[in-house]
Amino acid sequence: MCGIYAVIYTAGQCPIPSATLQRRLQNRGPDHLGTVTTGLGGNDAISLSFTSTVLSLRGDHVTKQPLVDDTTGSVLCWNGEAWELDRQTVQGNDSEAVLSLLSVASHRSLKDDGRGVLDALRGIRGPFSFIYFDKPAKRLYYGRDRLGRRSLLVQPGSPFLLASISDSLNSGWSEVEADGIYTLQFSHEAVALEDLVHAKHDWVENTSLVSGIGAFNSSIPLEPFHLTSQSGVVAQLRQLLTESLQLRVLQVPIPPKASSTDARIAVLFSGGLDCTVLARLASHVLPPDQPIDLINVAFENPRLAAQNKGASQDELFASCPDRITARKSFAELLAVCPSRKWRLVVVNVPFSLATEHRAEVIDLMHPHNTEMDLSIAFALYFAARGSGLGQTRLVTQPEPYESTARVLISGLGADELFGGYVRHQKAFNLRGHAGLVDELRLDLKRLGKRNLGRDDRVMATWKREVRFPYLDESLVKWAMELPVSHKCGFTNDGVDDSCNGTPEPGKRVLRLLAEELGMNVVAREKKRAIQFGARTAKMENGKVKGTTLICP
Repeated sequence: MCGIYAVIYTAGQCPIPSATLQRRLQNRGPDHLGTVTTGLGGNDAISLSFTSTVLSLRGDHVTKQPLVDDTTGSVLCWNGEAWELDRQTVQGNDSEAVLSLLSVASHRSLKDDGRGVLDALRGIRGPFSFIYFDKPAKRLYYGRDRLGRRSLLVQPGSPFLLASISDSLNSGWSEVEADGIYTLQFSHEAVALEDLVHAKHDWVENTSLVSGIGAFNSSIPLEPFHLTSQSGVVAQLRQLLTESLQLRVLQVPIPPKASSTDARIAVLFSGGLDCTVLARLASHVLPPDQPIDLINVAFENPRLAAQNKGASQDELFASCPDRITARKSFAELLAVCPSRKWRLVVVNVPFSLATEHRAEVIDLMHPHNTEMDLSIAFALYFAARGSGLGQTRLVTQPEPYESTARVLISGLGADELFGGYVRHQKAFNLRGHAGLVDELRLDLKRLGKRNLGRDDRVMATWKREVRFPYLDESLVKWAMELPVSHKCGFTNDGVDDSCNGTPEPGKRVLRLLAEELGMNVVAREKKRAIQFGARTAKMENGKVKGTTLICP
């Protein structure tokens, strides 16, 4: 994880990030701060400045950024993880491997108008955002991965700015779309930023592929298909999730000022189906001596407190739906994996503390700007902080604890892939499988726009990197190509049959996997939105709508 920033400017303009922006960049990358300034060569009218901060999670040393090609002077600012380059697994530091790949491609691109660099970028598998200045070609490339799992903002104009995070709500920042690779072409003659040639290049030539990853299976089942634990799709899901987790939890270095027995991995833990399956499989993947932190957040909601005037603050936290679910799922994990050192980290957020951090959370999630954005961002922000009370057994007394983990595991993506939202049931009830297919396809297309950039910004501020195992490209492609009847088990009457011993329809393939992993209670947990489970929704006004703008 890194914070990246670039400014293209002319004489008299300042290339230095504001104090606020530099602080936020360093929060994302506490291990190194570096700046490189360069020009076009033969044209002094336009200059470029690049700044990177580094959170070191790959390789055996801190790789200082921005990275510079010693031969050509090309510059790379890299934020994220490259698991594969051109179908080859990356060993060691990925940013160095990416620069090497782009440097070779850049040499070819002098003859093919940049196609070599574009193809190299298209061959990267993983969550990332990047800024790359190909100096010999006088071309700047920037963008986010196909799903938009890492943040990148743009502020057009003069100067032209790119950054992982914004410094002001009123400065014209917008999110770079995750729909392709963007370029700016310079020339020897350009004397103003208005002379730059802007272009967008799709991730793939076949624009029918959803998010440039795969073809969505729109077939409608002609005959009933009953998804069971013996269905091959359940074993396939387990294998793909295991492979995804291996990339994301193995070989994470020991955090600074921590010992080998401290947690390197923490799960954002509501106790629900998605995150608990990840915790269970992570235990299967990780060495037996590594502990796993399970971070659960609960808020003091003054509206609900007013309705329960006799309840203490501790009772209000304990009655949060996600706190109740987390304790049940924690108990099941202890029973299923008794030799693993699990630690439930309960993060209690008084209303006064939420109010104190409100302005910072609004700034971090910008340009997202609705009440729903804020309620979700609050929960993720304080969960990623990882500071609360920890206990390794339900019967032990919780003690003050701050997670040492620098890698956070999130269950985001499971609902979109396997039909876990209430709106998926509604779409099926209204239009059958055709309606359900359309809703699932739409969810995948807009993940980067609706969720992921915002989530990256609010969580990375605590010097931690969030990783999304369900959003591994191989798993997403596989899920896209599955018939909808192999993902969930909706019926025409929409009846929830969990009372008859069968997991409910939404995300049924994942529920069956939970059963196979020995977690029958988790397999039957109902979906609950984070803002309601943690009680961050409508903390002050019960009538406010989620779409209401915070800063009109």
